[in-house]
Amino acid sequence: MTWDRIRAAKEKFERILMEKAHVIGVGIGKKVVAGEETDEPAVIVFVEKKVPEPQLKRKDIIPKTLDEVKTDVIETGRLKAQAAIAGRRTRTDRWRPAPGGVSVGHIRITAGTLGGVVRRGARRVILSNNHVLAASGSARIGDPILQPGPADSGTRDDAIATLEQFVEIRFNDSIAGGWSLGRWLRRLAERLGLRAAAASPRNFVDAAIARPIRDDLVTDSILELDRAPGIAEAGVGTPVRKSGRTTGVTDGKILATDATVEVDYDRYVATFTDQLVAGPMSQGGDSGSLLVDDQGRAVGLLFAGSDKTTVFNRAARVAEALGIEF
Repeated sequence: MTWDRIRAAKEKFERILMEKAHVIGVGIGKKVVAGEETDEPAVIVFVEKKVPEPQLKRKDIIPKTLDEVKTDVIETGRLKAQAAIAGRRTRTDRWRPAPGGVSVGHIRITAGTLGGVVRRGARRVILSNNHVLAASGSARIGDPILQPGPADSGTRDDAIATLEQFVEIRFNDSIAGGWSLGRWLRRLAERLGLRAAAASPRNFVDAAIARPIRDDLVTDSILELDRAPGIAEAGVGTPVRKSGRTTGVTDGKILATDATVEVDYDRYVATFTDQLVAGPMSQGGDSGSLLVDDQGRAVGLLFAGSDKTTVFNRAARVAEALGIEF
């Protein structure tokens, strides 16, 4: 069974699967049996909580196969954008020059991670998430970016950069915690024999850049992590590392690619597609960490996760959206 065949099945059935109870994501990866990863490709269905089939309505049961492609159900918990929880302390000092992997944030958030310094034309800029540098899109261009972030005692005196650009996050008609007006309306329309409501808006990246106030306030290095220029495309099984504000350097591997997932942003929910999914590599405050391969090349940008799963934007998508070079 080829990966193209798996990908085609995932794309064909993705919307149907995402409508089922407890499902929060769909991707492609390798089937896990008795806790061990096999070599068998499968459509991976991420659920907030595994529920025994007898307790599910028939329409909410995940089929064992989709066009002869096997499925695998993985429990992730609820995926959340990983801004810091106030009170947690690690890598929270004031760094000058500031490397990647330390606390940073817009003046109105808690704190996230400075992913690293990237190039936009001839200029150096710092990279992190929209929800870290642009307060999930509520910020204004030119707003101050603090290092450390506000949750780590950062004040206006700790301004290191100003917000330069962010990619808009298009939110669903949803409330975080699982209730979705859009999903309810689509199911009602189907029951009444009417045309289903439009699909949720899709996002590719949660990303933003900020311009250093002075060039000497930042360094190209990432704390405790080797880095090389360029972008690497990751596949299922690719070993990866990140350096983040809360959990420092952690290692993992890509468990699923081409993933579509629903992510909580406090009150609202957003749907992201073409994402990379790894195991538990992060906690709140690690958002914005740069994901690299074993040669130090950029693979992705961490923006969400749970205690079981971490989700990354593809580095190529981030570069294209912001016009940057790694």
